[in-house]
Amino acid sequence: MSDLQPRLIRCFQAVFPELSESKAARASASGLTAWDSVATATLAAAVEEEFGIEFEAEEIERINSFQSCLDLLTARQSLQ
Repeated sequence: MSDLQPRLIRCFQAVFPELSESKAARASASGLTAWDSVATATLAAAVEEEFGIEFEAEEIERINSFQSCLDLLTARQSLQ
């Protein structure tokens, strides 16, 4: 598990408190009824605050799962 994953799991759990760590790591918009556009915006804000970044609008639109968010963070990290 990368060092990004535990921090990202905490972000997901802040937005979706019903998720255990293992469920947060597998979360997707298609699998959570509570995941709507407001949840996406809230999640993006939580991730931005946690990691000290700012997403572009098109990046936020691509956040539809834990993995997609992790991929965005990993890509950002590799650019630094």
